[in-house]
Formats: sequence, structure tokens, C-alpha cells
Amino acid sequence: MTAINGEGKDQVIFVTKEEHEIPSTVKLVEEDVNEDYEEKGLILSSGEINWDCPCLGGMASGVCGEQFKTAFTCFHNSQEEIKGSDCLDQFRSMQECFRQHPELFPQEDDLQSANPGSDAEPNDSPSISDFSTSKESDPETNDMHSQLPVAS
Repeated sequence: MTAINGEGKDQVIFVTKEEHEIPSTVKLVEEDVNEDYEEKGLILSSGEINWDCPCLGGMASGVCGEQFKTAFTCFHNSQEEIKGSDCLDQFRSMQECFRQHPELFPQEDDLQSANPGSDAEPNDSPSISDFSTSKESDPETNDMHSQLPVAS
């Protein structure tokens, strides 16, 4: 029986001798020396998504891989003025899958509780909560720049 030890930042997976003796079903793709380097990116020259791109960090495979593919494909093909605004249901489905597997997809607050000293370093980059959507700017000039965070 497979056992998983998730202590610390690493995850150690123990398998039985019987599980280890089962041949792998992983199929390696042969590298084509004549293939264009440009086709190695996220979007292939055909316009298709390269699900094997290392830039996806393995998100296209695994327990939530299908939900990720569905949401990402919808976003990629979105023709809406606000790109992806027609994909909210797909992204909700993906997020729900993430929530169902916190051992694989820890939430931000889970990471902070696991690393209590992480608050010690100041964060100079603004977050979305740093931007106000209310009309708190100067009423006489309605200067939107006054709502932007100022770097110190």
C-alpha cells in the first residue's frame, strides 16, 4: 500500500515492493531534431495549446488536470472584451477541485500558517486590495492617481 509522508516542505511517497515491480505506463515522446524551436512554447504554431509545455508546471496532468485544461482552453479561445469573462464556471470548477485536494494545492493562508515567519519580510509589490474602487479620490479633481499605492 502506498504511503505518503507530507511533513515539511517535501512530500515523500513510499511504495510497496509489489507496486514498484509493476512496469511503468509512462510514454516518452521522442524529440524531433527537425522540429522548430518556436513550437516548444505554450501555444503551438497550429494555435493549439501545448499541454506538455514545462511552463504549465504539470497543471495539465494530475487530479485536477481536466478541470485546468477545460478552464485554460476556454480562456485561450475566449473572444469576450474582457478575456475569459465567459469562463467563470470552468474556473470555479477548477478552484473547487483545488479545494478538494488541499494536500496538493495548499491555500495561501495554509502556506502562511505553515511558515509563521513569512510575514517578517515586507512585501513591496501591491496587491489588488491596494487599489480602491470607491470614489475616495480628490472630489474636486477626481484624480484617479491618488488611489494608486506609492512606493516607499
